[in-house]
Amino acid sequence: MKLLLISNSTNYKESYLGWCMPLIERFLGTERKLRIAFFPYAVVRNGETLEASYNAATEKVKGCFEKFGLAADIVSTHSVADPVKLVNESDAIMVSGGNTFHLVYELHRNGLIEPVRRKVMEGAPYIGWSAGSNVACPTLRTTNDMPIVMPASFQCFDLVPFQINPHYIDPYPEAVNDALTHAGESRQDRIEEFLCVNPEITVVGLREATALWVENDRITLCEYEKNPYNKKREMIVLKNGCPVREIKPGSTFDFAMREC
Repeated sequence: MKLLLISNSTNYKESYLGWCMPLIERFLGTERKLRIAFFPYAVVRNGETLEASYNAATEKVKGCFEKFGLAADIVSTHSVADPVKLVNESDAIMVSGGNTFHLVYELHRNGLIEPVRRKVMEGAPYIGWSAGSNVACPTLRTTNDMPIVMPASFQCFDLVPFQINPHYIDPYPEAVNDALTHAGESRQDRIEEFLCVNPEITVVGLREATALWVENDRITLCEYEKNPYNKKREMIVLKNGCPVREIKPGSTFDFAMREC
């Protein structure tokens, strides 16, 4: 099994997929042209039909690959009559970010959960960013997204045994709190609510410009080579009844979050 689970597609004032395209290139390799099944279902744009949103998302990703000189035949699941057949005949799986609830709704509606899981477990590389990372988990329950639609189930691909919270952000320090700063629950507070009622599950918070490179049960935390705003890139690990822990970029660990 080989997964690249990316927190975010875009950094502030940078191009779409700009920061992570070198990582995607290394992950996929350049030995041959791959056929990639692309899932655009998370992309829902106000004022557009779903088909227009999916078309735009597909063309945007194709443009990124072309700009970076990566040879790939990217075929969107929405553009074919039989998306399961597309999955079975593709070399790799790639899942866009956007709204996780809509993504999971479409995955279940099209009967794609088990075919994708089987394909990836057989060795097809899997790339996902934001919502695409969420759905590599057992469920979507640690997404940040609004439930704009109700999927048949919260079940996802279950490729890793823990939950991911992409775009993890720290609470504002008290020194900068003012009347205009949100003073309610932090992201950590929300995850700890989840852990209170799901004490057996581990949750990892992926900060921006980081990704998990997974090969079988061995994981490496990757980060953007540049850090222009001096942001923290450690991954936060939250378990019920345990102190909050951080793992540094470049570290390698297993599914139990034990460092190798």
